[in-house]
Amino acid sequence: MTKSPTPETQSDTGQKSVRITSETNAASAKRGRGLKIGLGAAVVVLLAAGAALATANANQTASQPSQSAVAQTGTPAAQLKLGYFGNVTHAPALIGVGQGLIADSLKAAGTNSLTTQVFNAGPAEIEALNAGAIDAAFVGPNPAINSFAQSKGQSVVVVAGVAAGGAQLVVQPGINSAADLKGKTLASPQLGNTQDVALRAWLAKQGLKTTPNGTGDVTINPTDNAQTLKLFQSGKLDGAWLPEPWASRLVLQAGAKVLVDEKSLWDGSQTGKPGLFPTTILIVNKKFAADHPQTVEALAKGNVAAINWLNTASQADKEKAVNAGLKASAGAELPTDVLDRALSNITFSADPLAGAYPKLLQDGVDVGVTKTADLHGLFDLTTLNRVSGQPKVSAAGLGQD
Repeated sequence: MTKSPTPETQSDTGQKSVRITSETNAASAKRGRGLKIGLGAAVVVLLAAGAALATANANQTASQPSQSAVAQTGTPAAQLKLGYFGNVTHAPALIGVGQGLIADSLKAAGTNSLTTQVFNAGPAEIEALNAGAIDAAFVGPNPAINSFAQSKGQSVVVVAGVAAGGAQLVVQPGINSAADLKGKTLASPQLGNTQDVALRAWLAKQGLKTTPNGTGDVTINPTDNAQTLKLFQSGKLDGAWLPEPWASRLVLQAGAKVLVDEKSLWDGSQTGKPGLFPTTILIVNKKFAADHPQTVEALAKGNVAAINWLNTASQADKEKAVNAGLKASAGAELPTDVLDRALSNITFSADPLAGAYPKLLQDGVDVGVTKTADLHGLFDLTTLNRVSGQPKVSAAGLGQD
C-alpha cells in the first residue's frame, strides 16, 4: 500500500497537500467558536460571498456553448487542485489521494500535478471552488445546490457520487423526543451545509421553528465538529446533527445517544434505494470541466477506483488505510470502535442519488438557507457512465447521463 502523504509535504506519488483547517482558516474558525456570536452577520456574509463568487464564475462561463459540461473537447490540465474533508464520509478521497489512485489516473491522462486542500465544511469549500482556489471538490450536496442556484447553473457540475448515509442527530441522554428539544441548543457543522439543512428541515416537521440567525424554538449553532465534541462533553451543547465519524465519536466518546438516524427519513421514493441519501458527491468547476474533459475523466476514474477498493478490501486493510488518510488530512487516527461504527453507517457508491435533489433543494428553501432554483443541468454523469464499468447511473432528468 502506498504511503499516505503528510500535510504540506511532497508525497511519493508527486502530490502536494495543503491543509486548511479551523486553525488556518480564520473565517471557519470564527464560525466554529462562539455559540451565539455573530450568526446573523455570518448569514449575510455567507450568502453575499457565495452570490458574488458564483456571479463571477457565471460571467466567466457565459460565453461557453451549450454542451455537455465534460464534452470531449479541450486539453488536459497541467494541474488539478482538489478539495475534500478529513472525514470518514470522504473516505474515497482519503484513499484516492493516500494510495495515489487519483494521481496515477491523472498522470495517465496528461495531468501531472495534483494539489489538495482539506476543509471543515462545504460552504467554505464552495467559496474556494468559485474563487478558483480549487478546481474540483468532494462535498455535500446542499452546498453544491446552493452554488448552482446562486450562479443560475453556471458554477458547478456534479460528475459522480461518493458516499451515502452516515449522518445522525445525537443528543444528551435525558432527551427522548423532539418535544424535549424545545429551548435546547444544537450544533451543525456549518450554516447551509448538508447536515445543517437536514437538522432544520427535521425540526420544522416536528413543529419546532428555527431561523438562520440562531433564534427560534431551538437554537442551532454552526460549530466546527471537533469543537462540537468538546462542547458536548462539557454539557454546553444538547445535541448535534453530524456526519461520520463525528456522530460515532459523540456516541462512543461522549455518552450521546441517537435520536434520529437520517436513513430512517429516506423511504426510497425519490431514489429507489430505501435508507440511502447523498452525503458526499464529486463536483467540478463548470468552466474547468468544459476546458479539461480528459482531466475530469481521470478524476472520475480515480474516484471509482477508490470506491471499488473500499468496497472490496478486508476490514483490517480498510481501517488501516482510512486511518492513515485521516491522520494525514485531519491530524489524528480514530479508535477502532469509532471507525468501525462510522464505516458501518456509510455506503460508498459512485451513484449521486440524483432523485433526492429536488427534496434537498426544497428543504433548504423551506428553512431559509437556499434559493428556489431550476436544478436541470446540475448533473453530467456521461463520463462516469463511460468509465465506471457499472450499470448506468441516472441523472433523474436533472442533467445528462
